[in-house]
Amino acid sequence: MRALRRTVPGAWLCLCGGALAQAVPAPDGGALAPVVITGNASAAQRWLGSASVDVIDGSELRDVQLQINLSEGLGRVPGLVIRQRENYAQDLQVSIRGYGVRATFGVRGVRLFVDGIPASAPDGSGQAANFPLGSADRIEVVRGPFAALYGGSSGGAILLYTQDGTRPGEWRTGLAVGPHGLWRLSTQVAGQTGTAASPGWSYLLDVGRFETDGQRPQSAAQRSTANAKLSRAHEGGRTTLVFNRQSAFSYDPLGLSRAQFDADPGQTDASAITFNTRKSVSQTQAGLAWDQSLGGGHRIELMGYAGQRRVVQFQSIPTGAQAAPGSSGGVIDLDRDYWGFNARWRLKTDWQGGALDLSAGLAMDRQSDARRGYNNFVGTTLGVQGILRRDESNRADTLDPYLRAAWTREDWTLEGGVRRVRTHFESSDRFLGNGDDSGSARYSGTLPVVGARWRIAPNLQAFGSVGRGLETPTLNEAAYRSGGGAGLNTDLNAARSTSAEIGLRGRHANGVWNATLFDIRTRDEIVVQNNTGGRSTFQNAGRTERQGLELAGEWALGEFALTGAYTAMSARYRDGFLTCTATLCPNVNPPTPIPAGRRMPGLPAQQVFAQLAWTPRWAAPVGGVFTLEARRSGRVFVNDLNTDAAEAYTLFALGARFEQSTGPWTWRQFLRLDNLTDRRHAGSVIVNEGNGRFFEPGAGRSLSAGVELTRRF
Repeated sequence: MRALRRTVPGAWLCLCGGALAQAVPAPDGGALAPVVITGNASAAQRWLGSASVDVIDGSELRDVQLQINLSEGLGRVPGLVIRQRENYAQDLQVSIRGYGVRATFGVRGVRLFVDGIPASAPDGSGQAANFPLGSADRIEVVRGPFAALYGGSSGGAILLYTQDGTRPGEWRTGLAVGPHGLWRLSTQVAGQTGTAASPGWSYLLDVGRFETDGQRPQSAAQRSTANAKLSRAHEGGRTTLVFNRQSAFSYDPLGLSRAQFDADPGQTDASAITFNTRKSVSQTQAGLAWDQSLGGGHRIELMGYAGQRRVVQFQSIPTGAQAAPGSSGGVIDLDRDYWGFNARWRLKTDWQGGALDLSAGLAMDRQSDARRGYNNFVGTTLGVQGILRRDESNRADTLDPYLRAAWTREDWTLEGGVRRVRTHFESSDRFLGNGDDSGSARYSGTLPVVGARWRIAPNLQAFGSVGRGLETPTLNEAAYRSGGGAGLNTDLNAARSTSAEIGLRGRHANGVWNATLFDIRTRDEIVVQNNTGGRSTFQNAGRTERQGLELAGEWALGEFALTGAYTAMSARYRDGFLTCTATLCPNVNPPTPIPAGRRMPGLPAQQVFAQLAWTPRWAAPVGGVFTLEARRSGRVFVNDLNTDAAEAYTLFALGARFEQSTGPWTWRQFLRLDNLTDRRHAGSVIVNEGNGRFFEPGAGRSLSAGVELTRRF
């Protein structure tokens, strides 16, 4: 039977033929580990930790998958909501235990890292499109209080680590095709220079191209990526260099209103066609990591990175709305330079009959944005760049010192940490025809966290942790004042939360399992105040609470392997607040009250994932594995008023994978049939969308296939 290499919180186990095998250590991330929790811990160390960490092996991310979207392989992680919007202009929707759910585009409230380099900006916004799935060694998903040690706006963290080149080397090329003209072609080459006795540089190169016509009009997209990594061990340490390049172009089909979605979910709103809504992105970044042993268990780890990002986006804002004083138009033109570093000292030693792991460090990140806005029309011609309406430079930077300590024995683990978060926004207005809208804002907080693990029995453990978190608004969310005027909204505070979790985890001869209860209390929750006329303003809404249960498990049963994950969550506003649902609010039109007790939008009350993998003996000559997968999402409210909701749905998928080897060559093929019953459903919702176009339709029944050729050298 094929090895089952999936992870539930706190354990990374290999279940082969129904027998529990020795846990395989993960590669040492060294200075590429972005902060202090994961990235260099073996499976045994994760089992001994008190944090909730899921690890998905890279091969599991790629098996029977198109390898285009991060959402393909992470459905088995409880507490994580990740939705493929079928709209590549807006990236994925990602939230962990409710953090990040308000994002209408990109990722907020969840920190993203690729090989230790942040894919999230200092203001908390991020993108998952540059995650190189084809060369991923593993993805780590951190949930719960310990995620706060990754910095501000870190209700959770998703970390991808690429493979290291080894000996023998490997060349891999794959092609995948799907519905609506979708195709993906990628190539990976990994290896090591020198000799086995005297190894040189380990290298990895991953290049790929993806295109699709899209399932709706105005939804075509294309993306090209290149990722490279060089690393070399030296006496007592390691040096690693990474490089990433991405360019993408996507049309934007926008969301659909309730009437449009019910009538025909395959349509596109006329405004998307009229204004030719679209987005182009290019990004280049590089990083260098170095770590060195100092003797006596001491170690120094350094990491630095820099990059540049360019975004041009044409929106569907009506021409009349752009006539308002202070409007930034309907075209976004953004040039971003960013850089940062992470430096830390680490000590590993024995103390009082246990293993002591201490670390202290300083992390800094900075982004500098040159942002321009233009009208999206010239005369009566729409969807073209018009006159300048906005010209400013925005800067966000963080400077965070942190400490962490963990003491581990076979029966106990005690660990904790603290991070001092400081975030500074500054905006300099150069478009002074409508007044000077320059300004600045500062947010800060101390984020302590403590946790413990207790071994109840050899294969049964209890764990728990509690800590504080802080989520700042993004620069986009702070861009307009509460009255609708341009300039930083200095009345907008950071949201502050207290998070706690307790759980049990176990392992036995045939599988692993985990059960976790969590409770999150937040004050000054950031919510939409007004989202009309092409402008979004935000406010603080008082207190919220999110409480939930997470279950996950894996079982090997002869020729069968079963994986399951379940999340139940209640997320509500504890305090009432006022919101605006019309233009000229609150100056002309009165605000609308949101009563206490309303459900927070964008979050399903329940979520289920189940997969049954069958490796029949008769298919062994062709390496056959067959899978049946089910995903269920509960009802999701679309706005704070709870006036409408995307209905619950259950989707089924069938998959098959085959593999043949001859000498150094390996040939793999896969077939996958998604949405087996062709269920009509909203794959995601655009929370609090001002035009009422909340619904983004999910894909219908679709067949995809792929081939991959590998050669060892």
